[in-house]
Amino acid sequence: MRLPAVSLRTRIVAAIVGVTTTATAVMAYSAYQVQADEALGRFAFSSVRNAAADRKAIVEFSPDDTAVSLGTVADHLGPNPDWALITERPGGPVAVVRNAIDAGTLPATIPAPDKLEMLGAVRDELFRQRGPDQMGVAYTRVPRTGRKVFVVNANLPKDGYHLVEFFDFSQFDGDLTELRWKLVRIALGVSVLGAGVAFLIGRRIRRPIKALSTAADELGAGALETRVPVKGRDEIAALAGSFNTMAARLGESIDELHAKDRQQRRFVADVAHDLRTPLASMIATVDSLDHSEPATRTRAAEILGTQARRLAKLVEDLLEIARFDAGKADLRLAPVDLADLVADAAEVTGVEAAVTASGDVTVVADPRRVHTVVANLLSNAVRHGAAPVTVTLDGTGDDVVVRVADAGPGVPEDLLPLLFDRFTRGDHARQATEGSGLGLAIARENVLAHGGSLAVHNDGGAVFTVRLPRGVENA
Repeated sequence: MRLPAVSLRTRIVAAIVGVTTTATAVMAYSAYQVQADEALGRFAFSSVRNAAADRKAIVEFSPDDTAVSLGTVADHLGPNPDWALITERPGGPVAVVRNAIDAGTLPATIPAPDKLEMLGAVRDELFRQRGPDQMGVAYTRVPRTGRKVFVVNANLPKDGYHLVEFFDFSQFDGDLTELRWKLVRIALGVSVLGAGVAFLIGRRIRRPIKALSTAADELGAGALETRVPVKGRDEIAALAGSFNTMAARLGESIDELHAKDRQQRRFVADVAHDLRTPLASMIATVDSLDHSEPATRTRAAEILGTQARRLAKLVEDLLEIARFDAGKADLRLAPVDLADLVADAAEVTGVEAAVTASGDVTVVADPRRVHTVVANLLSNAVRHGAAPVTVTLDGTGDDVVVRVADAGPGVPEDLLPLLFDRFTRGDHARQATEGSGLGLAIARENVLAHGGSLAVHNDGGAVFTVRLPRGVENA
């Protein structure tokens, strides 16, 4: 059978009330026991002391140290609390020789038969062999009434006789009963107060949790700007802060996903456009291959070859981008002298560049990918900038820094944040270009794959800065 759901506030109230009631009950019970034990102890001590004083007085007033006059006992104990003069002969029953009612001065609160019944119940405690100055003490109840009584046996010098005094504990017991009920009322009051405090605490805890629940529902419904107020420095405040952090990061992640989605849409559109352009040119040129004029056929073949190479380069760049997106870029590391690599890239691209180097410019890297980066930067310096082109290699620090600078107009300010995005071209503000707009994006991915960085700024022209770590462990 499934139990019904219990709210958090109900559980908090129940827990606090349970703990408060239990603690109060334990404290009240302990206080009552301490008070009762202390009262019993004081009463017993007082009873024994009074009985001892009575015995002493009776012995002193007796004419013979070895005998006690019964009249003396009756005369001396007449005005005292209930008492009895008991005889306990060897082999015989306990008998009441005389009690308070026989004295004629005080009515007996405990009848003689009840005295005998009580004495029989506590006989072992009262009448076991003791010295002349030792007292027997017992705690019992009066038959048929239930009153609590202390019974004290004071041995008399007369053989076989005992002075027994009965001290009624009823008044003290009534006081203890009243104390017990007071403690019960206090415990109930504390429980009610605890329930009220628990209700307030539960509502105070429930309010921010309910706000968090509502905010979570709103966040799940798409309201990414949802936040909850953070009050105090307790666990609920920490939870609210964590929720706000989560909501902020979720919003940022979704914004990034939206941006990537827009980027992918634009990427697909740009790829389709860049593929369509050489294909359209190639299709138009194919019809001229069977022209009767040799010059026309030659021109058509040249255009067809150029567009085919352009298409092949675009497909190669797209495959490289796809490998980076899939995390499949393969680095084949080897020691590389960047000075020799820059010189070779300048020769391959046909760029005249002034190269200067300082320090150790050797790194452990993939020669092909670093060569691609440098060749792309040199080509861009010539295509979009102006001579002279300078390459500065700095190997004096922990990393090797390569700076490629030209003397052109620099990168337009609106393009600086977007320059390394895919299909971003410099021909928005410069001369027409046949580039795909993927070169700098691929260069940046290659540098990042080595654990380095690629940045650009304007300083009398465009300045591209490549920073590469030296060792394999940093790659």
